[in-house]
Amino acid sequence: MKTNIDHRLSRRCVLLGASGLAMLAAGPVVAQGAAPANWPDKPIHFVTPYPPGGLSDQITRFVADKISKSLGKPVIVDNKPGAGATLGTEFAARAAPDGYNFFVAPTATVAVSPWLRKVNFTLDDFEPVAKLTSSYGLVTARKDFPFNTYKEFVAAAKAAPGKYTFASNGVGTIVHLTGVLLHKQADIQVVHVPYKGSVESMTDLMGGRIDVMYDPVTLPRVKAGELKGLATTNPERNPEIPNVPTLKEQGFDIDTRSWFGMFAPRGTPPAVIARMAAEAQKAMNSPGARQSLLLSAMYPDYEGSAAFGQRVREDSRFFKDIIQKENIKAD
Repeated sequence: MKTNIDHRLSRRCVLLGASGLAMLAAGPVVAQGAAPANWPDKPIHFVTPYPPGGLSDQITRFVADKISKSLGKPVIVDNKPGAGATLGTEFAARAAPDGYNFFVAPTATVAVSPWLRKVNFTLDDFEPVAKLTSSYGLVTARKDFPFNTYKEFVAAAKAAPGKYTFASNGVGTIVHLTGVLLHKQADIQVVHVPYKGSVESMTDLMGGRIDVMYDPVTLPRVKAGELKGLATTNPERNPEIPNVPTLKEQGFDIDTRSWFGMFAPRGTPPAVIARMAAEAQKAMNSPGARQSLLLSAMYPDYEGSAAFGQRVREDSRFFKDIIQKENIKAD
C-alpha cells in the first residue's frame, strides 16, 4: 500500500488581465507560508474516533482547550466511535479540507487498522500535522489479582494456558497488540476480550470480570488503589507510580510505538497546517502540560509535520509485519 503522507506545498497560478482582476475582487492573496489573515473565523472541529471518557477523548480535549484559548475561537470535539475506530477515521478523512477540520487519534487508527480490515480510507487521505504525545504503557490487573508483578503473572499463565483473560479497546488497537507481543515473548496463552472502548473494559476489570489490561487509561485507578499495577512498558518507571517496576526490570522488553497525533484531510491548505502544528507545539510546551498529561499516563512528545509523517509510514510497516506474521484478524 502506497503511503505518500508527506506534507506537500500547494501551487497557486495567478493569471493576469481580467482573471487577475477577478481574483483581486474575490479577496487578498495570502503570502506563501502564512495562514490566511482571517483564519480562523469560525469554530474548528477536532474528531476523535473513540467514545467520551477514554484516553483518546482526554488528549483530544486537552489539546482542543489549549488551542481554543490560544486562537480565541471555539474548538469543538466530535466523538465518532464505532467499528474499531474506523467510522470516525472515515468521517475525518471525508471532512472538508477547509482548514476547520482536524483529526486526533492514536497509532492504531491510521497505522494499524488498514492491515486488519477493509476500510474506506488510506494514509493518503490525511495530511500529518503533528505528533502530540507518547504514552507510558501500563500493565494493570484487577485489585484482588493474586500476583503483584507481571513476572508472577507470566509464571501462573504458563502453568494454566487459557485460564486468564485480557481486555482491550478493540481488535488491532495498541492495547491489543501490546498484549499479543508480550504473550508471544513470554510464551503464554491469555484469552483476548475486546471492547468498544477503554471505559467499558476498565469497568469490567474493576468488577473482576477481566484479569488484566495493557491500557494506560487505568493509571488513576492504580494510583487510587482500585486496580493493581503489574508493570510499566516504558524503559523508565512512570513518575506517577514509581513503585511499579518496568517490564524491562522483570526480564521483558517491548516496542509499542504508542503515540497520539493530529491529522488534517488531504488538501487542507499547507499554511493552515503549519499554523496548527505551531499551535500544537505551543500546547505541548505550555506550563503544566506535562503534569496534566501524566495523570493520563501520557507525556508531551511533539514532532512537526515532516517528522511525524515519516514516523507514521514507518509504524505502518512495523505493524503490518506483526499483523501478518501473527495472522491477527478483526473480529
